[in-house]
Amino acid sequence: MRLLTYSLDDISPLRSTPSELTTQRIGMLTADGEGVIDLTSRLDGQTDLGAVIATGGLDSLSAYKDEDADHAVGDITYERLLPRPAKIFCIGVNYGGRSAEYTDKSDAAYPSVFVRFPESFTGHERPVIRPPESPQLDYEGEIVVIIGKAGRRIPVADARSHIAGLSLGNEGTIRDWVRHAKFNVTQGKNWESSGSMGPHLTTIDEIGNFDDLHITTHVNGELRQDDHPATMKYSIEYQVHYLSTFTTLQPGDVIFSGTPTGAGARFDPPRWLEPGDVIEVSVPELGTLRNTVVDEFSDGSTISVPEPQ
Repeated sequence: MRLLTYSLDDISPLRSTPSELTTQRIGMLTADGEGVIDLTSRLDGQTDLGAVIATGGLDSLSAYKDEDADHAVGDITYERLLPRPAKIFCIGVNYGGRSAEYTDKSDAAYPSVFVRFPESFTGHERPVIRPPESPQLDYEGEIVVIIGKAGRRIPVADARSHIAGLSLGNEGTIRDWVRHAKFNVTQGKNWESSGSMGPHLTTIDEIGNFDDLHITTHVNGELRQDDHPATMKYSIEYQVHYLSTFTTLQPGDVIFSGTPTGAGARFDPPRWLEPGDVIEVSVPELGTLRNTVVDEFSDGSTISVPEPQ
């Protein structure tokens, strides 16, 4: 199944999160990917995909997968996939070659971990926002893990059974703000709508060996990142194990599993994102997450750019 969060309102493409005027809904893509089955109308008005996961309701959704579409994909507006995950973990410097991008060549014995807030992400085909405080907006294409079953001290061998499914992410970063203080990246990783997640949650039953997935990131059609999880130092299964050692992972929690080499900061000179740039993060089994960059002004307004095609 490919599950999504969407709305039908005729709204501004610059609004990055649901408002009181928007009727958020849960949907399922049809097998051909052209239509959306409205699950909210079939689930007594449930509008939060994270809540469905938390109550163990994913398995029951398969009963609707052969029903006719209620909407065409072209008629919906994608919202943030999970409205308010309780925990969003991000794994740093994990793919092969990433350590070589840093002056500090130390090879830590454990994963690098930091957290992000829900408001720092927007949805598929929504604008990612470059703030007036810095021009250094960068992209990081990632495979996103969504927890489906609670667990503490989960063995690596059991990790997959705790995963509801996978999605895609652009873990957008304001680079100079991650260096405002030593051992601290929080500021640069949590600007509102600086990153994105989606377009869908692809359930774990439709995904084979994680190492066989092929992730790419394109900016304006140019290939910037190209790798497989097989090169990760810390596998997705190990990440679930490690994180669950110090905290109980709950259904709906999110793990951004790391980004390959090729982010804009690693070019000489760096290649920061600018208004109008289009970022596409793709894995064949998971689809393509697409966003366009807009500028935010000091009064909170944004400049309009054409919608991604």
